Amino acid sequence: MSKFAEVIIDIAYNKLDRPFTYRVPERMQQVLQPGSLVMVPFGTHNGIRKGYVIALKDTCDLPPEKIKEIAELPVSDSGYSEDEDGATAIGLAAWMKNRYGSTMAAALKTVLTSRKPGKPVRTREIELKLPREEALAQLDVYTRKHQVARERLLWELLEVPRLPYSLVVSKLHVTAQTIRAMAAAGVIDVTEEESFRNPVTFKKAEAAHRELSGAQKAIVDGVLADFDAGRSTVSLIHGITGSGKTEVYISIIRGICARGRKAIMLIPEIALTYQTLLRFYQYFGEKVSVMNSSLSESEKADQWERARRGEIDVIIGPRSALFTPFSDLGVIVIDEEHEGSYKNESMPKYHTREVAQELARRKNACVVLGSATPSLDTYYKAEHGEYRLYKLTERLTGGTLPDVEIADLRQELRNGNRSILSEQLQSLLEDRLARKEQAILFLNRRGIAGFVSCRSCGTVIKCPHCEVSLSLHKNGRLVCHYCGYERPGVRECPECGSPYISGFRAGTEQIEEHLKMRFPGARVLRLDADTTSKKGSYDRILSAFANREADFLVGTQMIVKGHDFPGVTLVGILLADLSLYAGDYRAAERTFQLLTQAAGRAGRGDTPGRVVIQTYQPENYAVQYAAAQDYEGFYREEMRYRSLLMYPPAAHMLCVQLQSMDEDKAEGLAGQLRELFVRDDPNSLVIGPAQASLSRIRDQYRYVLYIKDENYDKLVRCKDRAEAFLAYLVKIGRDPQVQVQFDFDPVSPF
Repeated sequence: MSKFAEVIIDIAYNKLDRPFTYRVPERMQQVLQPGSLVMVPFGTHNGIRKGYVIALKDTCDLPPEKIKEIAELPVSDSGYSEDEDGATAIGLAAWMKNRYGSTMAAALKTVLTSRKPGKPVRTREIELKLPREEALAQLDVYTRKHQVARERLLWELLEVPRLPYSLVVSKLHVTAQTIRAMAAAGVIDVTEEESFRNPVTFKKAEAAHRELSGAQKAIVDGVLADFDAGRSTVSLIHGITGSGKTEVYISIIRGICARGRKAIMLIPEIALTYQTLLRFYQYFGEKVSVMNSSLSESEKADQWERARRGEIDVIIGPRSALFTPFSDLGVIVIDEEHEGSYKNESMPKYHTREVAQELARRKNACVVLGSATPSLDTYYKAEHGEYRLYKLTERLTGGTLPDVEIADLRQELRNGNRSILSEQLQSLLEDRLARKEQAILFLNRRGIAGFVSCRSCGTVIKCPHCEVSLSLHKNGRLVCHYCGYERPGVRECPECGSPYISGFRAGTEQIEEHLKMRFPGARVLRLDADTTSKKGSYDRILSAFANREADFLVGTQMIVKGHDFPGVTLVGILLADLSLYAGDYRAAERTFQLLTQAAGRAGRGDTPGRVVIQTYQPENYAVQYAAAQDYEGFYREEMRYRSLLMYPPAAHMLCVQLQSMDEDKAEGLAGQLRELFVRDDPNSLVIGPAQASLSRIRDQYRYVLYIKDENYDKLVRCKDRAEAFLAYLVKIGRDPQVQVQFDFDPVSPF
């Protein structure tokens, strides 16, 4: 009986974004399932293309001569089961397509990352089959007959009853023919096992038992109670730095695993993998594995296969680990949930937090979010009852948050100090060296490329309409990337008349060199994109610093997130205000989060910590609240700005992004879309179109427009209307030849 498959072709082109019907060869009918990856003939010339099976059926209305046959199935058993995971994966992809705007092929490619097969390592062993007395008698037979190789192998098996096949062949010099003959005679057994590579190479160590505090235990009990009651809840753990959030995660996951379910532990940075994995391995051993970009494609495939086979209980990794093929998922934990890396910047432009909630709903699982500085979006939902809110307000060690002081770089300049280190920070670094304590120097480089500021008074040139900084373009003009406002560049500060006004640049390498010159005896490590380009470099640098092999660690934001170094008693935050004026409405939020997270690295051991925040804007509310470690105060003040200007989470925002080799076509289509949105709803708040923050990349001209509304579904309808309009243009032969993408509540400017 013939079977047919509905296949989405892996081509990211809207015109082809529909299923195509193929006949299933008889040899595949027992193994092909929804979610399977297939190779199919496609197009006039029947070129072989990759596709995804989204449904199977027994009948087809098309004429038989028009139905092509699936060419091959790369892996016979790699599909999801039709009744559960297939429906979940394909349904999740369809949800992402509709919510975020993309082709079904792009959504399936994202969700079905695990379709690449793992390649098991086959290991063979040789085992003695005879009882010892019979084996000794057989040994005499081999000796009398001068069967030297058989005698040698049997003698070794009498000492060690089970030997690796490869060792017998290479070291004992026994041929495969001899092994087969001994097996046929019933003297030995040859066994073969398949296994997949495990990138976790720690030696097993017993975890230090830590009694949970009352607040920690209440969180664990609350989450597990929701799970036991079948409630697919989202819980936010707002815990200060060092309050023991990881211990809570581990306890929740242990409870979920004890109930026979699996766990996904998401972390934002590859640099966090080492410490997180080490702590989890102490509890879960080989039942925990990792998924990140440092693994080869084949190593990743092996972990997917181990998860599919039930060999893993816990997977740890960045956002792609969310799609690990666990059929019995029980909990998804998202640590440092505020991090921008949880937003996917290619189509579909999904946010991991939102997709995790939808996946958990489909799997009847729970979601746990954690951060010392939750995103405003998350905290807003917790305040309004959409999420459960738990708080941890004390450090696990019983210590206190570090003392924080602000160094005004304007005053340093007036005092004649042109160094990147303030006098106070230099003095504290000398003190740490003398006391053999460690220090971290964090360079806040996010947003460094654009804004223009005065080093004398701290003034930043801002857009009069959008309350974001203007970005300096190569032509010398200052541009707002939200509304398109422009003005000429400046040579003097409009506030104080100082000529010290310009963009400011600095790098971790220069700071490393400065430290070595200023403190000749200091041991300095640097952690940034340049020093971590090789596999294993993150772990090597971080473990060296953890082992007290260096006095100072210099780096960008990857060094201030989630790391726990008890020897660090000083953190210096250099150029703290660089991210304040990144031409982005989230700039103050990001700055507050970075400064608070950086400050939290100090004083996590027995010795109290100190933090120095160096800034040209000491009076800025984000800097002030970060110095006070006051999240609630920052949240209240920032939400006032968001509400006034209708920025998320007070409202929602849809960013429509257009790219084309022809600038006139990109600008023209952007104008047409604006007219479309305004005509459909004259009350819509539509901003733009304007040139994107990077107006041209690889000869692609880029334009952007924004729509704001309190109703998220209304923005989805705007997206649907735009997609329908673009499809209509193609249908009538007026393809605009412009790539259009949609980004809901964007995390980064386009």
